[in-house]
Amino acid sequence: MEKSILLLAGDGIGPEIMDEAVQVLKLLEENSELKFKLNHALIGGIAIDRLNSPLPQETIDQLKENQAVLLASIGGEKWDKLPNEQRPERGLLELRKRLKVFANLRPVKLSKSLIEASPLKKKVVENTDLLVVRELTGGIYFGSPRGELANQAEKTVVNTLSYTKSEIEQITVCACEQALLRGKKVCSVDKANVLEVSKFWRETVEKTVQERFPQIALSHLYVDNAAMQLIRNPRQFDVILTSNLFGDILSDQSAMLSGSIGMLASASLGNNSSLPDLFEPIHGSAPDIAGKDLANPIAMILSVAMMLRISFKKEGLAQKIEQAVENFLARGYRSRDLLLEEQEIEPEKITGTKKTGHLIRQELAKLLAD
Repeated sequence: MEKSILLLAGDGIGPEIMDEAVQVLKLLEENSELKFKLNHALIGGIAIDRLNSPLPQETIDQLKENQAVLLASIGGEKWDKLPNEQRPERGLLELRKRLKVFANLRPVKLSKSLIEASPLKKKVVENTDLLVVRELTGGIYFGSPRGELANQAEKTVVNTLSYTKSEIEQITVCACEQALLRGKKVCSVDKANVLEVSKFWRETVEKTVQERFPQIALSHLYVDNAAMQLIRNPRQFDVILTSNLFGDILSDQSAMLSGSIGMLASASLGNNSSLPDLFEPIHGSAPDIAGKDLANPIAMILSVAMMLRISFKKEGLAQKIEQAVENFLARGYRSRDLLLEEQEIEPEKITGTKKTGHLIRQELAKLLAD
């Protein structure tokens, strides 16, 4: 059974961590009934350099030809001075729009082996297991008007925060469906005390849950309080539902609960069966360490697990990848982003990109052989 995957390695550390993901896919091919057709395309800065577009038509044309899209990372200082509409990040926003993926799922589950790597005390962070459901194709990143206003007395630049009723309803349904698979609790995060659009968000979320998901326990928090509560008591959360901007910020904050942003994978989902879903780490391209064998590939590898679980319905294989990562960490190995300043560790336990991927694949091979 062949599965076609579009690989978008992108910029910075992207090609390095993508290679580790590909090696995992090859190991799965050797030890399961799955076969993969791996297609490659350009996005981000490298696409600007080669084809003068952050999302070239050649990449867009391949989207419908694949069953999943695996993205590594984009951007870097090299392209920071370009106009906003020409920067690598516009390629990512356009990709999400083209795929019609409206929901970004970002699970945050702390490995028992990494409790000491978390900046929070063990009694606070232990057993953290939450899911951020971020609306992905509306809000301030896409609102209009945007940019500099004409005919102003002084330079004035605006971005517009807007949401339609249907956008809020569909992300609420997604969050509730995920909550039904977990603890049946949804906390909706907004700023309804000062923003009209957030007040509308809260009202729409409440009505949708009341009418369609009466079994879900719904609560609300203002975004500033939610940020505080994530640090004070992260275990209170099951599913966090929030807008594009707030979700972007809160999920990165949540990542540090797990010890490093290099640990978190994500899935971007739509409801169009003719278009693939998108899987990627939540971290950036880290151009300062690109090509130095320093990047942590775990989030990229866990993105493969999410792809197997969601797009290919291979729960067993997804669990084995996750267990392989857990086994790697339990053996005391650490990539540099997981090291604490005061931590003493044997030099051979400190792993670069390639060694991390190699050791995780060794653990996975054992699990696949069982």
